[in-house]
Amino acid sequence: MTEASAKMYGLIGYPLGHSFSAKYFNEKFAEEGIDNSYRLFPLQSIDELGNLLESYPALQGLNITIPYKEKVIPFLSDISPEALAIGAVNVIKINNYNEGRIPILSGYNTDWKGFSLSLIPLLNESVKSALVLGTGGASKAVCYALKRLGITPHLVSRSHSSSEYIYKDLNEDIIKENLLIVNTTPLGMSPNVVSCPDIPYHYLTDRHICYDLVYNPEVTEFMTRSAHYGATVKNGLEMLHRQAELSWEIWNAR
Repeated sequence: MTEASAKMYGLIGYPLGHSFSAKYFNEKFAEEGIDNSYRLFPLQSIDELGNLLESYPALQGLNITIPYKEKVIPFLSDISPEALAIGAVNVIKINNYNEGRIPILSGYNTDWKGFSLSLIPLLNESVKSALVLGTGGASKAVCYALKRLGITPHLVSRSHSSSEYIYKDLNEDIIKENLLIVNTTPLGMSPNVVSCPDIPYHYLTDRHICYDLVYNPEVTEFMTRSAHYGATVKNGLEMLHRQAELSWEIWNAR
């Protein structure tokens, strides 16, 4: 299989050592007998995107991860209504080149639906609001998904300028009012597996659901501390798989 003849897909972000995306897609291609490949493209700057597209003309689609889900938007020719509403893109479909040999890039967001589908089985009627840790592109998709599910999101970050709460604001009342807590930050992601969001875990109960978008390691420090106090915990692996399948549908849609 050569890069010139086979269709190619990939992931851009930085760093990418934690990612399972290439393993997931290449195993999928092998199992289904599809003559395609998927590669990781760690870009130190989003400005390297143009050179990447020029160097790999077989590219048909890209996934986008930290820190480029928002920064990639100016490079797009068009964007889906959901991605526009969210303000972040995690999937690009590379369409036919125009007369100037410039690829036409269409942006989408599958994070929100992948998150929703993986969260719904954990929910119950008592979950009315959620604390969303982090304010990046993944956080935007999570908030969009929560609103569609009728759950009110409250952003938590290190600065009041970008969120409703900062971490030191979180007290017993706030934790008890928000029975869903979602970590959208990279804290705890391999190789920095001992880190975790600075929340008062001791206020958690067995009524709480603590969802970590990180999936490598399988059990994060955030999940371990949350489970210690009885919370139901989940990592982001199912979300990864679901958004990947949705990406594949987009890349193959006519």
